[in-house]
Amino acid sequence: MSSFSFPDRVDGKIALVTGASRGIGSSIALALAEAGADIIVNYSKSEAKADLVVEEVRRMGRKAVKVNFDVSNFDEVESAVKHIGAAFSRIDILVNNAGVNRDRTFVKMSKEEWDEVMSVNVDGAFNVTKSVLPFMLSAGWGRIINISSIVGISGSFGQTNYAASKAALIGFSKALAMELAKDKITVNVVCPGFTTTDMIASLPVQVKDNLYQKILMKRFAQPCEVGRMVAFLASPRSDYITGGVFEITGGYQGTV
Repeated sequence: MSSFSFPDRVDGKIALVTGASRGIGSSIALALAEAGADIIVNYSKSEAKADLVVEEVRRMGRKAVKVNFDVSNFDEVESAVKHIGAAFSRIDILVNNAGVNRDRTFVKMSKEEWDEVMSVNVDGAFNVTKSVLPFMLSAGWGRIINISSIVGISGSFGQTNYAASKAALIGFSKALAMELAKDKITVNVVCPGFTTTDMIASLPVQVKDNLYQKILMKRFAQPCEVGRMVAFLASPRSDYITGGVFEITGGYQGTV
């Protein structure tokens, strides 16, 4: 066999994607399904949208189920993952995508706004990874992919809570990669830049034009472009990649 013949598919693997009912999360779920994985679609509030993702995955010929839990609630996560394990017997790929933002300048930011972002974005990654990891350790193989943001590297005006939470995911991933490499479990980070989601769509035209000037590609990312990177990191082609941080920014230059 050629040393360059690693497959780019994940046939037969089971992937749990948090916050998968919309936006980047749904695109990640669909990219993994397209690569051959069966998908567990986590959602917290958007059940109707989660149903649409499940239907689309099934149209691709893959299995899909939706699972409702709040990533910030450790007991709720642990209970849900136990039920998933009973139904599927394993979880091979974990994508910690669920996140929230509560933007406000630091002077005006409330303790509640700080706590909510940290609870979902940082504690959520801990809670889900802690519950899923035993399945990977038992199998002797796994992929953990954490969705951070370019904001976690560059910072962003009015987003001290969000930037701090996304930077924390990078440190979390690098340290965890050190611990799990011996178990053939890789841990990587994807940092999307400005991506065409509902939040970006609501920006004024002038703000979008100003952002374009800082992006070498002169456009925003499509969610599917983030999904494709995640699918690559989940595949055998990425066997020798762990502790990595991958920016999907179109060559974004400068601070936000």
